[in-house]
Amino acid sequence: MARFVLIRRAPLPPAECWERLTAWPRHGERVPFTRVSVVRGSGREVGDVVLARTALGPLRFDDPMEIAELVVPGPGSAPGSGLVAGRDGLCRLVKRGRPVHGWAELRVRAVGGGSAAVWTEELTVAGLPGLLDPFLARAGRLVFGRVLDHLLEP
Repeated sequence: MARFVLIRRAPLPPAECWERLTAWPRHGERVPFTRVSVVRGSGREVGDVVLARTALGPLRFDDPMEIAELVVPGPGSAPGSGLVAGRDGLCRLVKRGRPVHGWAELRVRAVGGGSAAVWTEELTVAGLPGLLDPFLARAGRLVFGRVLDHLLEP
């Protein structure tokens, strides 16, 4: 299984950072030959399904991802401290398609005057030997790093 982690800081409040990370159709703007849409629900609740459809001529595949866990960032409290701390945002997507299996997590937390966004993903591609996992992870870091940068740009 290929695994990669991307971390970006943005001068955005956590709520805005979260809105950008969960604007699913915008993810497809930086993934070649891919469109992303919500195909079940609003894309904002557990059980909703986001679909990444990649097509190049007659070759095509779907990567359906079900939202398995969702916590919107917001106010919280640090027990016993009297201090208010923000609740981190978390969206866990489980890949339910045939060619691509695994999961992705998007996290947002308040950092300084802005936010930190963390994208963690583990995936396998059917028919691809595990020996190629380091190359798949590198490709994931490159492609999804561009997506994350695009989503968070001012």
